Amino acid sequence: MTAFILRRLLHAVPLLLAVVVLNFLLIAFTPGDPITLLVGDFPAPPEYLAQMRHEYGLDQPLWVQLLRYLGKVAVGDFGFSFANQQPVAALIFDRLGATLELTLTALLFASAFGIAFGVIAARSASARKYNGAESTTGRGVADSVIQGASSAGYAVPDFWLGQILILVFAIGLGWLPSQGNAPVRGSAPGWAGWVAHLPYLVLPAFALSLRYLTLITRITRAAMLEVMGADYILAARARGASEWTVVVVHALRNAAAPVLTVIGYNVGFVLAGSALIEAVFAWPGIGRLLFESISKRDYPVMLAILLMISVTVVIANLVTDIVHRMIDPRIERA
Repeated sequence: MTAFILRRLLHAVPLLLAVVVLNFLLIAFTPGDPITLLVGDFPAPPEYLAQMRHEYGLDQPLWVQLLRYLGKVAVGDFGFSFANQQPVAALIFDRLGATLELTLTALLFASAFGIAFGVIAARSASARKYNGAESTTGRGVADSVIQGASSAGYAVPDFWLGQILILVFAIGLGWLPSQGNAPVRGSAPGWAGWVAHLPYLVLPAFALSLRYLTLITRITRAAMLEVMGADYILAARARGASEWTVVVVHALRNAAAPVLTVIGYNVGFVLAGSALIEAVFAWPGIGRLLFESISKRDYPVMLAILLMISVTVVIANLVTDIVHRMIDPRIERA
């Protein structure tokens, strides 16, 4: 296992280098001039604009800018924000906590309920398959309902869902707040402040999680159906094992590999997809910062956030492979 982890980390180095170079080139060739946006409508003379480009290093050839950027990233220096006039690392660190809270809540919610719904749907489908018409009016209905709901939920854009949730639960019913992550007057310290903060998390977390909840549900159902008819499941039932033991210990454990793979590989998508949700709900996280940086052509911030997402994807994939090997000893460990 140690050798496997080291090999994966060594493979990740050229991958991340390629991602950094590609992100830099894509942003460099994007139409727009950050200096023009910084100056705004002020009729600045050409000399001033040239001085600004020189200060930010934008007057250098592209390959020189790339080498300087790679050198800074190698030592942990992600540059200086054009729009916010502060180091990029400090700017991202200030927003990191809010984004981790939102994305981890959404991912945990999607994983827990997605696995639960997938197991219920698989049991319903297997009962209908093996018991025939007897279950079509009973547990077979659960599979049909969950399948239909998951298909509809997967097709709903999360940013559109966020706006609908605001209209219904914030504006229409007035049950939950629609913007920000804390009261305007500030939160009380300690436990009371944490409880007062929770309502602000409900709508954005649900809007961000729905797409992944439906995906995990469908993957769990498919994986469970593959193992529910296996001989060891029939043998466990013949030995008189409880339904909990059959479903969780035997079926779900053997079906967990593709489910964990989907969850791990979607960590980066959840982090990147939070940009629209944070913009809709004015959530003060990295996703909203990325959205603002794109509109302001704040290249250092955009590059740092894209690099962070790339690193997150690599780490999530590595952890997924490790957990995959731990729960399934049949996988070759060489």
